Amino acid sequence: MALEAVIAAAHRAARLENELRKIIRGKDEVVRLALVSILAHGHLLIEGVPGVGKTTLAHALARALGASFQRVQFTSDMLPSDIIGIPIYSIAEQKFEFKRGPIFTNVLLADEINRTTPKTQSALLEAMNEGQVTVDAHSYQLPEPFLVIATQNPVEHHGTYPLPESQLDRFLMRVHMGYPDSQSERAILRAEAGSAQLDKLDAVLTGADVLEMQQVVTQVEVDDALVDYALEIVHRTRHHEKLILGVSPRGSQMFYRAAQAMAFLDGRGFCVPEDFKPLAVPVFAHRVAVHGLHSSGVKKAVRAEEVIAEILDSVPVPV
Repeated sequence: MALEAVIAAAHRAARLENELRKIIRGKDEVVRLALVSILAHGHLLIEGVPGVGKTTLAHALARALGASFQRVQFTSDMLPSDIIGIPIYSIAEQKFEFKRGPIFTNVLLADEINRTTPKTQSALLEAMNEGQVTVDAHSYQLPEPFLVIATQNPVEHHGTYPLPESQLDRFLMRVHMGYPDSQSERAILRAEAGSAQLDKLDAVLTGADVLEMQQVVTQVEVDDALVDYALEIVHRTRHHEKLILGVSPRGSQMFYRAAQAMAFLDGRGFCVPEDFKPLAVPVFAHRVAVHGLHSSGVKKAVRAEEVIAEILDSVPVPV
């Protein structure tokens, strides 16, 4: 594809990234990964303790995109219809009419998704995979672009339900949003409150711009040697002695798309190994399961990241 087209589109994406960094201080990597997710037509799972800016990131992304935004606070008594919607009988029309739920939006914040039951979590599966929901044998298309940003508290927190593998596999990546460093936290204290900062955030892109960029990302070139490199990492997760569940074909496809998005954000029309390497852990760690014999005394999520890092170090980088 023409390099000029990539550079022009990447400049607009850079404006979006700069706007987000004005709000989310000291978390440049998380901001970059959030943009990679939306440009690769994927969804983002953010893990962290309450109060570190997970919800603010979702609000900022929706505002900077000029897109519609809905926030759903997941609780243990929530039902699937609270998210998707429900048919309601209209006396005037003498028929049932479908009342759409909050999932009909561009950016959906599924806040504390692991505080609700697996039944309600499953309400997102079709939407995240196919961009539609089905109610009473009728399918309803979701608006485009459609992005789910889900937050979850650490699994050891009270009242949480671990996300099933099928749900985790729908997320392009999982990132950790920890406490800010001292300098960034000082800047946060000196700045105005987060809500006031959000009010000043400019909408630098539209939904149509995002759809155009997603199309440009799919045209970023990936050399055969890099495809073999990515697949070798995937195959080793499926045969590693410490893992009982390896990366699925969906995971390898998302790894490929995310690397294309990373190259795009750097203004390139082709991928290099450095586009793949920093994505291996956030894209793969939540898709694998560590054997119980190798996770005693260590959180399985942390141990999975360590195993992926070991695999990444063992695979020769193409030159």
